[in-house]
Amino acid sequence: MDRGPDNKIATLMADLERSDKPTLRRAVDELISIATEDPEIQTILSELLDDSSRKNRWPIAYVLASLPSASQSGVQVLIETLDHRDPDIRWAVALLLVRLAKKERQIVKILIELAAKGTANQRRMAIYALRDVGLSDDESVQARVNSLRDPDPTVRVAAVTSLKTQSWLSEAGRNELLERFSQDEDSRVRHTAAVTLAYLGVSSEEFLNALMKASASDNAHLKKAATTALNILKNKRSAPSGS
Repeated sequence: MDRGPDNKIATLMADLERSDKPTLRRAVDELISIATEDPEIQTILSELLDDSSRKNRWPIAYVLASLPSASQSGVQVLIETLDHRDPDIRWAVALLLVRLAKKERQIVKILIELAAKGTANQRRMAIYALRDVGLSDDESVQARVNSLRDPDPTVRVAAVTSLKTQSWLSEAGRNELLERFSQDEDSRVRHTAAVTLAYLGVSSEEFLNALMKASASDNAHLKKAATTALNILKNKRSAPSGS
């Protein structure tokens, strides 16, 4: 490539350290475009990634993982970044990992392991990523079912919502959701479980009675969740067969 843009590249590299998100995003996008066609830039970025003294390595990892041949070291830094304090950064990284996981099963395996062994942020984001990959294999679904008993309530909420579209969820999985609805110590988990169970079409007498009772509660959040769940079940019953 024409090395006339050397100053531009140096500026883009420097911008990877910026906290200003629009500037950082532009630098990442431009460097992805440049590095895709220039192995030398890929080498420079890889060397920067290996520099543990850099304050922010995740933008470099993001660039490298976005190339046709994703950098494994870049993927590892992205996994670490799922624990970033900034939720916008966590979600940007999670979405990239979802794209990678749709092409490479090894990323799915990493996410499954992370859902069990990472920090609370990492576990939660791994569950959301597994949900968005859209897999229905036993291992991926079981990882989310296992997370229904995670010690962190925000992880349990993520696990509950991640199962909303799993219409083929096993009886054991549905029973675990019913337990979250009836016994979880966190109200957010219980409310979310009510809606998820309704989406799954669970309509046992015990569940319906609990929903009817909750729909008359003085607790506004519980009442809203129960009413929403009852409406979902009503719409499912009235929907034409096969729709």
